[in-house]
Amino acid sequence: MSITTERKKELIDKFGKEGGPGSSAAQIAILTERIANLTEHLKDQKKDFSTRRGLLKLIGKRRRLQTYYQKKDPAAYSALIRELGLRR
Repeated sequence: MSITTERKKELIDKFGKEGGPGSSAAQIAILTERIANLTEHLKDQKKDFSTRRGLLKLIGKRRRLQTYYQKKDPAAYSALIRELGLRR
């Protein structure tokens, strides 16, 4: 259910170019992967409300990071959204 260390390193190498794992793009990519994993879990476990609450918190965190990144660098933000397959 959680993201593996290898997958996290792949995402950091791919998206965290200038700031490493702390860059906004890398954080958005990692949160997107975690959200996808939790969404798959909740498709099977419909009554797992504590996981649902954690998922909603992650979605809110990713949304705030996206807003910041869009203001900071709109061109890179649009490329990131396209590559991750998010809408906004």
